[in-house]
Amino acid sequence: MKSTLIAVATAAALVLAAAPAVAGPTNWTGPYVGANIGGAFGTSDVATTAGSGGYFAAGSITSIAANGAESLKPSGFTGGVGGGFNQQTGSWVVGVEADIDALSLNKSTSTTAVYPCCSPSAYTINQGVKTSWLFTARPRLGWATDGVLVYATGGLAVTDFHSTGAFTDTFGPETENGSKTTTKAGWTLGGGVEAAIDPKWSLKAEYLYADFGSVSSSAALVPAVLSQVMDHTAKLNTSIVRLGLNMRF
Repeated sequence: MKSTLIAVATAAALVLAAAPAVAGPTNWTGPYVGANIGGAFGTSDVATTAGSGGYFAAGSITSIAANGAESLKPSGFTGGVGGGFNQQTGSWVVGVEADIDALSLNKSTSTTAVYPCCSPSAYTINQGVKTSWLFTARPRLGWATDGVLVYATGGLAVTDFHSTGAFTDTFGPETENGSKTTTKAGWTLGGGVEAAIDPKWSLKAEYLYADFGSVSSSAALVPAVLSQVMDHTAKLNTSIVRLGLNMRF
């Protein structure tokens, strides 16, 4: 979080430094389109547990739950296009904005452990999270002065949430794959600063925190044995820092 805040402050400073010596437009009212680029830094708590069925000894169930609980730190590139509309009254600016971006979060892990009951037989848990795009639709509320707009924003965030959850062992041997891909809606909250370059163009620096909640999946061991099912869950949130260039009409 500290590094994210430093990145936000640095980006904001760059935008303000790029503002012209003369004041920009005194009114931000109207539509605009733009492009943005930046980075995303996420956190994902993943878990694999033994679900219904009678394949595992009690000690193995406990061992799987302990080794299947991990916290991943996916990170990657983000960038895309968007647009919106502002309405200024005095120094207050109210608007709405939507964008569609690439969001290349990706992180996976693999853990192997020996069954407490049945050494040297072992099991392996593979888990991971991945996204490839992000859509947001957000109202904005800001304060404008001398060609600079400082604003807060928040609203809907949607991504393609791919969670990997797979289990194998050498006792059966058994395999299972509960991986899942879904379009997941969540929420986002953040803010930014936008500085006019001239009456038509402006630069912005923006920070968004997005939370997509969790996804769950289950699948049975193969070949089928004692109706054993494995359960997987994955949560995902991310901090997004990006710079943008907007053109107003």
